[in-house]
Amino acid sequence: MKKEPSSLFSFEEYLKEAEAFHGFAAPGLLVGGFMVRKAMKHFPPGVLYEVLCETSKCLPDAIQLLTPCTIGNGRLRIISLGRFALSFFNKDTGSGVRVFPNPAKVESWPELNAWYMKLKTKHEQDLNLLIAQIKQAGEEILEQQSVRVKPEVYRKISRGPMALCPVCGETYPAATGSSCLACRGESPYVA
Repeated sequence: MKKEPSSLFSFEEYLKEAEAFHGFAAPGLLVGGFMVRKAMKHFPPGVLYEVLCETSKCLPDAIQLLTPCTIGNGRLRIISLGRFALSFFNKDTGSGVRVFPNPAKVESWPELNAWYMKLKTKHEQDLNLLIAQIKQAGEEILEQQSVRVKPEVYRKISRGPMALCPVCGETYPAATGSSCLACRGESPYVA
């Protein structure tokens, strides 16, 4: 469903795509669709942009669903600041736009506000009402600001030469030391 910046998706079309991609129409994914659309308006066709996402919850899926920026191709970076925000930026200059829900505007939509501010548990939420309010609110609840992303965030850094780990025998970036990080105790697995 990758869209060009000038094209607009229908909410119903996006709802179906979101369900298929994410497993269900999560409110964060739906709000995220409007956020992506608002940010994309700042980039004319042909400009290579990348995305910085400030949360790992739901919003990255909206970005991956609606843009060519994915975690796998390195054009989507997630920095978990705990804020429901994204920034689209020029991959050469770092200049871009940051989009986020404005809490004062969200407050006008009771069920949406209850979700956004975590005032109700998932089970207490009226999902149909929440989806209806997201659709009706659309981009009206969003704010944008011009940003410049730090070069160390957007510049591609080569992993450099690879080496064989003397402990496990797998390849790893040689610059990280005499053995791979996993064998130096940074493995996420229980031995």
